[in-house]
Amino acid sequence: MTLIKCIATDMDGTLLNANQEISEANKLAIQAAQEKGIDFLVATGRSYHDLRYILEKVDIKCPAICLNGAEIRDENGNVEHGIGLDKATADKVAYVLDNADMYYELYTSNGTYTTNYEKGIQAVMDIYRTANPSIEASTLRETVEKRFEKRLIKIVDNFDGIFGAEDIVTYKFFGFSKDASLLVDVSRRFEEIKGITVTASGRQNIEITHKHAQKGNALKRYTEKRGISLEDTMALGDNYNDLSMLEVVGHSVAMGNAEKEIKDACRYLTGLNTEDGVAEAINKILEEMTIS
Repeated sequence: MTLIKCIATDMDGTLLNANQEISEANKLAIQAAQEKGIDFLVATGRSYHDLRYILEKVDIKCPAICLNGAEIRDENGNVEHGIGLDKATADKVAYVLDNADMYYELYTSNGTYTTNYEKGIQAVMDIYRTANPSIEASTLRETVEKRFEKRLIKIVDNFDGIFGAEDIVTYKFFGFSKDASLLVDVSRRFEEIKGITVTASGRQNIEITHKHAQKGNALKRYTEKRGISLEDTMALGDNYNDLSMLEVVGHSVAMGNAEKEIKDACRYLTGLNTEDGVAEAINKILEEMTIS
């Protein structure tokens, strides 16, 4: 008998479709799982402010693992756990990114920061354009600008006053580049910095967090607090920042659009994120539980 007590899903490339939205089919599947008493949560590299309005648009209320595990929030948005980078480590990470001339954003307990609004807009437009090559440039820019507004991104001259501030926790660096060789080179430079985890949620980005800030660690903490076994937990994902949680659950599901390494690591395979793959996986589990 298949018994699932908890479902954790990634967002980008998994729960969200090409329009960066939760489809009606995915919404209904999530609600059906919640009605069955299954604990549902999202596990994302995004900040809580970024994902909240996406969930609110479809009236879904649930806990969240944010910033790749640097933060755990309950269904009301309260922080249950957080783990950030100290000033010395943040300075080292910033030094590598600055010297590589790579655009990056800083995710903190006080919101998201950037030193270059226009570069940020262009970086996100490049990512969206990859997923939606037929979208018009004007429409694309409007969509991205709205996302920036919703994410409450703050523009600063530099990050010097943020690192080590007593009232601000530095959770994550998020770098963008269309230059694959640059991303590889920067990743290698980060190998010299102790105490960090380097991963990616897409082919054009790089994410740096505290070494213990991983989705798998956060999901373990979340389930332990609620008395849920990881063996009775299902996780869905598509990229490398999902791997740590896919490896620790009893029911790992790779999206049809997932990277090959992710598919190889998972127990099950579902449909594409653009074809309601999350709903397909959840509905199959609910059907098996009902039949059993």
